[in-house]
Amino acid sequence: MLHYCSLKSNLGKVKVFSNTLVHYTAATSNFHPICPFSKRVMTWTMYCTIYLDAIFFARDSSEMNGEGTMGTICLTVFILLLLICFCQSDDQLTSARPLSPGDLLISKNGVFALGFFSPVGSNESLYVGIWFHGIPKRNRTIVWVANRDNPTTTASTPTLAISNSSDLVLSDSKGQTLWRTQNIVAAHDSGAFLVLRDTGNLVLQLPNTSVIWQSFDHPTDTILPGMEFLLIHRGRAVARLISWRSPDDPSTGDFSFGLDPVSNLQLIIWNGAKIYCRISVWNGVLGGMYPSSPSSMVYQTIVNKGDEFYLEIVVSGGSPYSRIMLDHTGTMKLLTWDSNSSSWTVISERPEGGYGLYDSCGPNGYCDFTEAAPACHCLEGFEAVGLNSSRGCRRTEPLQCSKGSHFVALPGMRVPDKFVLLRNRTFEQCAAECSWNCSCTAYAYANLSSGMADQSRCLVWTGELVDTWKSSNYGEVLYLRLANPPVKTKTNLVKIVLPITACLLLPICIALVCIYKFKGKWRKEEIQKKLMLGYLGTSNELGDKNVEFPFVSFDDIVAATDNFSDCHMLGRGGFGKVYKGMLKGGKEVAVKRLSQGSGQGIDEFRNEVVLLVKLQHRNLVRLLGCCIHGEEKLLIYEYLPNKSLDAFLFVVTCLLNM
Repeated sequence: MLHYCSLKSNLGKVKVFSNTLVHYTAATSNFHPICPFSKRVMTWTMYCTIYLDAIFFARDSSEMNGEGTMGTICLTVFILLLLICFCQSDDQLTSARPLSPGDLLISKNGVFALGFFSPVGSNESLYVGIWFHGIPKRNRTIVWVANRDNPTTTASTPTLAISNSSDLVLSDSKGQTLWRTQNIVAAHDSGAFLVLRDTGNLVLQLPNTSVIWQSFDHPTDTILPGMEFLLIHRGRAVARLISWRSPDDPSTGDFSFGLDPVSNLQLIIWNGAKIYCRISVWNGVLGGMYPSSPSSMVYQTIVNKGDEFYLEIVVSGGSPYSRIMLDHTGTMKLLTWDSNSSSWTVISERPEGGYGLYDSCGPNGYCDFTEAAPACHCLEGFEAVGLNSSRGCRRTEPLQCSKGSHFVALPGMRVPDKFVLLRNRTFEQCAAECSWNCSCTAYAYANLSSGMADQSRCLVWTGELVDTWKSSNYGEVLYLRLANPPVKTKTNLVKIVLPITACLLLPICIALVCIYKFKGKWRKEEIQKKLMLGYLGTSNELGDKNVEFPFVSFDDIVAATDNFSDCHMLGRGGFGKVYKGMLKGGKEVAVKRLSQGSGQGIDEFRNEVVLLVKLQHRNLVRLLGCCIHGEEKLLIYEYLPNKSLDAFLFVVTCLLNM
């Protein structure tokens, strides 16, 4: 550096000070904005040199003219240069210096940072990514990854640089390309630089501000405020979010999110090639408004830009950090940062708590999200196939074209999948299209004048209705076709009356049969009694007609003998057993119970009774009565406590303690 203490003229001093500025400009032009510590030292050395030069220049100028005008000018220039240096941002990367591990590219206001990172649990794998710089490192949230399927290591000395072809290239010390952008830049264009904006968008652009490449056009698993997530370009589905493999592995996962390429009308989450969850169907008012804090809102909406449609989120009222992400489990989440708890808060998610998975309620069923606990139900006019609605539903009355049909309106529905789009129809035309086609099972109509080239959207369904929701937000009316109720005829009346009559008559018939059997049995006993009484009453062989000869009820005999207990048995013989008993009046009796296998019929029994009545004697046991009960035939004798001929006629098997 030149010093000015020996200069002789103001002109010379100005020239020399100009040389100092030239040297400063040449030196600092090669400094990288994110220079490490050594480069910072060189920069501050240059500042000090300029400051000393300005002091000497001001002193000499004061000696020459006594006013210090030139010194004041030089000091002013120095202050301006110092301010310019401090105003230099760390948000840009030029082709002169690459980005190495340990370096950071930070957005202008410090919202986002670009650099190398290693996932939690991995000390070797290195990725280039963008994360929220204002969030503590322990909660580092990655929003974009460049080389997600091709990690590098620190040992390979990777660098991220701008190539001569204005491509952004990640390579190692061996020159192996790990990741790069594919840009088409004219040969005469040069001077491309990389800038990280406060929106989180990494932009590669030319000095004339022409954008060559930007990370917002190549998202990984996150949508940020200000990002235009391209859904449709000239009638074709374009972008997709792809989840991480796991929370600590940013490689391509199993789940993806984007626009249905078949219909171009609905947002879908896929698990591989299979539909995992349908988020929504375009109906002209697709969007959402969610409070992220007491004073801020997060808006999720569709933006129409001619032949392109975008999904984006907008924050208002000083909202905190917000993002939409597809996590490794296939859940689409809208999150905001809570600075009080230093954590992310979930505002909305799909599928929600395991509900809303594709076709989770089966054909013709729907999941009701208006309930506190979402559950499956059958559509109107349908009934569950199994014990619950999760296995699907079937029509209570089959559709038959010859018998007519009608449509019922189901409001607040997220319409089913597998629809057919009819373009440019009025509501009346849409309804007529479905009504005239007997195979059409439902239709839905929406006015799209505010959103798409088509002024309307007519959807029709044939066959079963799959994956239907009921929602309190942004639902629409689904018109469901049902069979006309059957006409009430005499045949239908018979179908109703006949089962009721049968149900009433069946127990009556059973009761009558039971009564008939009971009465038959009772009548048989009565007949037997009457025959016995009639015979005994008319027989001349009894002699004394005043002899008392009563019939004893079977229940009284059972009670007297304690249900023919063995302890009351006095003996047994060829025709039966003899029991001791006591009748209700306290009279002790001996009960002879004739064996049912003895072969003795009613005639033999009657003859025995006649014989015993005729043989009444004071030395013989006296017959007191008899009993006929079904197959039971019993004789009631007087009981002799001092024994009689029974001690010789029977073998006593049980001694009674009277």
